[in-house]
Amino acid sequence: MENSFYALAARMRNIRRWGLMRNSFEENLLEHSQMTAVLAHALALIRRDVFGRSADPEKAAAAALFHDMSEIITGDMPTPVKYLNEDIRRSYKAVERQAEAQLLQLLPEELRAAYGELLQGGSGETKELVKAADKLAAYIKCIEELRAGNEEFRSAEAQIREALEASELPEIAYFMEHFLPAFGMTLDELTKG
Repeated sequence: MENSFYALAARMRNIRRWGLMRNSFEENLLEHSQMTAVLAHALALIRRDVFGRSADPEKAAAAALFHDMSEIITGDMPTPVKYLNEDIRRSYKAVERQAEAQLLQLLPEELRAAYGELLQGGSGETKELVKAADKLAAYIKCIEELRAGNEEFRSAEAQIREALEASELPEIAYFMEHFLPAFGMTLDELTKG
């Protein structure tokens, strides 16, 4: 039904993430998208203000908010399944593109162009930053689960950390050095003046 795009966006809270893992606390798609937007915005600011390169923090944040919206239709495919082999990865990408096209049809014609790129996580440098932020958000989830005593996330944490450390993006290294350690702190430690 045309004009139901935003009502469906609100349903992102119903899509649970990390479905194959025992979670100390549940994370839904809406929460993940918000954290990814915060991180994409930060990475774009770091790129622009620390490294002096071109970046649009607001565009990165907006793309991150919508980057996984197709999962309202497809559900959250667990990473080990999604990337099991090239055929599955390619097929799932096609399913995502179809879901994105379906979502666009729920908007008035005048708004579709603005959302087409957002549903794909942006393009060019924005997409690069959103993908990096998505990976950081997953890593932070692993850190939080491990801090809660959930060893279920030990392997995922190691794999994601390795991928982040291998990243060629200086923004990732900067964020990990300057901001990531705080995610292991208590509230009292975080708020000390």
